[in-house]
Parts: sequence; C-alpha cells; structure tokens
Amino acid sequence: MTTPAPIQFTPTHQMPAMLARAKDAVGVALVSLLLGIPMIGLHTVDQGGVLAVMTRWPWLLAFVVAMFVGRFVMQFALDHVKLNKAKRERKRPEVAARRPWLTWLGRALLGFAVVLPIAFSGNRYVVDTATTVLIYVMLGWGLNVVVGLAGLLDLGYVAFYAVGAYTYGLLSTHFGWGFWETLPVAGALTASFGILLGWPTLRLRGDYLAIVTLGFGEIIRLILVNWTDFSGGPNGVTSIPRPTFFGLPFSPSTDETTFSSFFHLDYSADHRVIFLYYVILALALLTNLFVSRLRKLPVGIAWEAVREDEVACKALGMNVTNIKLSAFAIGAMLGGFAGVFFAARQGFISPESFVFSESATILAIVVLGGMGSQLGVVFASVLLVLLPELGRDFSEYRMLLFGAAMILIMVWRPGGLIAHREPTVKLGRAPSPVPANQGAQA
Repeated sequence: MTTPAPIQFTPTHQMPAMLARAKDAVGVALVSLLLGIPMIGLHTVDQGGVLAVMTRWPWLLAFVVAMFVGRFVMQFALDHVKLNKAKRERKRPEVAARRPWLTWLGRALLGFAVVLPIAFSGNRYVVDTATTVLIYVMLGWGLNVVVGLAGLLDLGYVAFYAVGAYTYGLLSTHFGWGFWETLPVAGALTASFGILLGWPTLRLRGDYLAIVTLGFGEIIRLILVNWTDFSGGPNGVTSIPRPTFFGLPFSPSTDETTFSSFFHLDYSADHRVIFLYYVILALALLTNLFVSRLRKLPVGIAWEAVREDEVACKALGMNVTNIKLSAFAIGAMLGGFAGVFFAARQGFISPESFVFSESATILAIVVLGGMGSQLGVVFASVLLVLLPELGRDFSEYRMLLFGAAMILIMVWRPGGLIAHREPTVKLGRAPSPVPANQGAQA
C-alpha cells in the first residue's frame, strides 16, 4: 500500500484560508468597535462647570485597525504552527505525543523560583507577590486533583481553604500550637470535611454537584460570620503567631535568641518575608511531587478513568463513589495546607478572605492552565495574579484589559495554556503479529 503524497499548498488552496482569516478578523474588529466606542471614542470634558461629551474617532479607528491586523496576523501564525506540527507528526508519529520542552521549562521555572528572593533581595513587593502566586499554585494543584484528574466540578473549594486557615488561627491563639504542629492536624481535618461533603453528594453529577459544593462553601462562610464565640465573627482571628526558623523568631534583638542574633546579622524585616517565601515554595514542591506520584498509582489511574467514562468504570466493577471520595479528600487536604500558610503569613484572618470569588479564581486557574496539567496551573496562577497587579497603573481600563486578556486566551487556547488530557500511564505498544508463513517455517 503506497503512502499518499503530501498536499502541496498552492495559492489556490490558500485563498479559502485567507478569506476565513479575514472574516474572523472582521468579526473581532466589530466587537472591538462596540467595546471601544464608550471606552475610547467618547470622553467627557469640563467646560465651565458643564460636562460635554467629546469624540476621539482617530483613536477609535486606530484601535479597531490594530485589532483587525493583530487578529489576522495571530491567526496566520497559529495556522502556520499547526501546519508544521502536523508535518512533524506525519514524519515521526512515535514522538508526536512527547513534549520534552515542558520538562526543561519546568526546571527553568524551578531554578528561577529558588533564586528569586536573592535576585530581588531589595524589593519586598516582588517577593510578596511571588509568595501570593505560590499560594494560588498550591491551591490550583489541590483543586486540579478534583477537577482536572477526577473530572468533578467543585465551586466551593474555598471552604477547605478557610477550614485550614481557621484551624491554625484557633489552635495557635487558644492552645499555643505552632505552625508545623498544626499543619498535619489541619490536613486531616480538611480531608475529613472533604469526605463529609462528598459522601452524600458525589452520587450527583455535573451542574447538580457544582450547586451542592457551592452551597457548602457558603455554609462554611456563614458559620464563620455568625458563630462569633467560636470564630470571632466578622472580626475574625487576630494576633496569629508567625512561623519561626526552628524556634528562632524573626523579631528585633531582645533578651531571647532571635534569627538575626543567632546568625550575627543586622535585623531586617525582609528575613521573615524571604523565609515565608521558601516555606510556601517547599510546600508547593511537596504538593507537586505528591500529586505526580499519585497520578501513577492505581488511585490516580482510577481518577482519570472515571473522568473519561464513569459508566464504563461502573460496568468494570469499580467503586466510583470511593474513587471520587479519595479525590475530594486529597484535594481538600492540600487546600487546608495552603490555608494554614495563609493564616500564618497574614497574622489575621476573617470570613471576607474566603468568599465565592476566591473559589472562582482557583477554578479559573485550573481551567485556564489546562485541566490535568501541573505546569499549566503555574502559568495560570502567574497570569491571574500579575494581571491585576500590572493593571493598577491603568485604573480606568484595568478590568477591560483583564477581560480582554482572558478572552484572547480562551480564543487562542480553548483547552488551556497547556492542554493535557492524555492518560498519565499508557500501555506499551503491542508486538506485531508473526506472519503465518514465518511461523510455519519456524
């Protein structure tokens, strides 16, 4: 059987593609025109105490033309990349699914994360922002177990985040527990909450499960607001102790031995900031290692099987409910760990920190990064944390820029920044059968 000759893309074949790109760019330009009229084309001017509406049509025209050209060029580049990828897959189908560049990119990001406090030692804002990014990375990896691997839509994940934070806040202020002592207790407690939520509700699917998890998140928040004697109500929990470096506090030199006095350093408030950064970095790396190993175990393979076809799993005799419960418990435990660190870093927690918008942000990180992709969660966390920060200089257009960036990403990568729906463990290729005549000769 002869291999068909590859298609040669002549100008005749390219014309329909060019027309399709132009049509798509015209649609984007029309949407840009509708959005740009109130934002760019019109502005108010104070004329002697009277507000007058002035027009800026040249700016609007330039914006629309830029969107048209940008969309056309971007679509042309994407089509070119897809064509080259298809050619490579035809030439080397056995390595088409391999993506070694992701491994090298992940190692490069890890190296950058390790040296970041040193590279920006005099810039506390950068280290604080990176710490926030790592908190969301850890939360995203926890929710990725539930949404990305097990395929369960959870809209109340912030509840486990709150349980972990309040566990440390209450145990540390009332019983004097330390950060490292509370960490395993908070993980076990949040895992128990995950099982309590999942046991009666995981027989539901899709939107119904999402509604129940959303209600669970709101129940936890309302309990924290109204149970004043237990949680402090709207005032929250204050004076939460910060983690220490093996018992050495990060405080000015006093009668007791502190971090700076022990190492003969001049006191600096940046020491505690850098220490907290490395603590959350270590917790995030352990979370990544833990989840990556679980994906290769039978429980991880079962998660992915249930995600792909729950009915087939039931037909094979698998206990789908227990498989989902394990995903909920492990995801909740990782969220609890992140909550403990959040409370230790802030020194103060209140119910306002655990509203539904936090759950939406964490879910957006998982979906935007690519469900099932660990590295995608990192990129999405960086994007969703840095975009609002960078938009502070554009206060009038901050939300417009954020929304436009999200729309562009959804159009460019609808499956996520790093789409990864392939199974973690694959069976090897079956050996080719021996021809009948060779078998007879043998």
